[in-house]
Amino acid sequence: MRMYDLIVKKKRGETLTDEEISFFVSGVTDGSIPDYQTSALLMAICFNSMTDEECASLTYHMMHSGGTVDLSSLPNTADKHSTGGVGDKTSLIIAPTAACVGLTAAKMSGRGLGHTGGTIDKLESVPGFSTDLSTEEFMNQVREIGAAIVGQTANLAPADKKLYALRDVTATVDSIPLIASSIMSKKLAAGAETIVLDVKYGSGAFMKTPEDAVRLAETMTAIGRANGRKVAALITDMDFPLGANIGNSLEVIEAVEVLRGNLKGDLYTVSVELCANMLSLSKNMPMEEARREVEEAIASGRAYRKFLQWMSAQGGDTSYIEENRLPVGRFSCEVPAPADGYLISLDAEKVGYSACILGAGRLTKDDTPDLSAGIVLRKQRGDSVKAGEALAVLYTSDESRLEAAAAQFIDGAVILAEKTDKQHPLIYKAVR
Repeated sequence: MRMYDLIVKKKRGETLTDEEISFFVSGVTDGSIPDYQTSALLMAICFNSMTDEECASLTYHMMHSGGTVDLSSLPNTADKHSTGGVGDKTSLIIAPTAACVGLTAAKMSGRGLGHTGGTIDKLESVPGFSTDLSTEEFMNQVREIGAAIVGQTANLAPADKKLYALRDVTATVDSIPLIASSIMSKKLAAGAETIVLDVKYGSGAFMKTPEDAVRLAETMTAIGRANGRKVAALITDMDFPLGANIGNSLEVIEAVEVLRGNLKGDLYTVSVELCANMLSLSKNMPMEEARREVEEAIASGRAYRKFLQWMSAQGGDTSYIEENRLPVGRFSCEVPAPADGYLISLDAEKVGYSACILGAGRLTKDDTPDLSAGIVLRKQRGDSVKAGEALAVLYTSDESRLEAAAAQFIDGAVILAEKTDKQHPLIYKAVR
């Protein structure tokens, strides 16, 4: 078998066989296929797409290009994956809540890069919290308390790491089959039997339109089913940040308020719907019943107590949570509204970059984020504002960052109008 023939075949829009895809992934993994031929096939896939069968095959072989996690000894394993957004701290709420309703939330997460925050960075803003558990420690913890989140292992889907590095420099990132196989190869390798996807669309997401987000969700759910998993997806809006707090420690603070039952709104709604879908799929339960169980776990305080138990199990000092002492940047400033009007848009991507300027994110993978930096929004979409009224408060440990971050926020992100417009639905569609 020759790589040259696979490139020609896909260039003509033909379908690759499972054997050919296996040959390709093996060659990428062991380095026997040169980068220029890999890049040529990736570009051909960008132009001519892939069938559902090809996507499932590509994902399967990428998943098995390295180690996989065996969770078969655990009951009702369920995982949630978000395609990335600003202020998206749902995993912090879902993991302990899922554990309260009889699911096993054994999850691997990544760090943030660019304007989207990483779950691992957020968790590490709790002093002492460790995401570096051995396999034995990880398994023992989820057996005991039902929840654990750790960093991704280096050997998880190594073919994806090599392919993504090439896609990033050859303008082949924006291919739905390649995006879907990249995400799902890691999710399948992580071992959960039930997977619920939060596919974002809008200014702060990779998919800019709901139609493209639906296409991606349908492709990923088809891949999951073809590989023997229970999969559903929610299409959710990321034209506006999720919740009020953006930044690692600030997002933990907001998640805690949701778990304490003190905060409703968009963050609560998306978290409940994702967790209810996990429960409904895993236990074959009607959505209405699953939603009631999830809401009761939060309202009763059980989810908050489970959160504290989970934090403590991974070394976190829960006194910082219970006594509301999580770190917040010592320097701050308000961002005033430039005029009277209604806040009809707050570009999530540009808000995210404002948080990066404050130090909350990474512009390169080697950056060390300021876990106390970030933004607290004082206004939400559709709110009326007066000139000079605070739209947001910026926080950082480096006072010199405030001016540039405020300029980015007010000049790039804020759109005011004389009247409110029709808002996007928070949850556009469910794909089950």
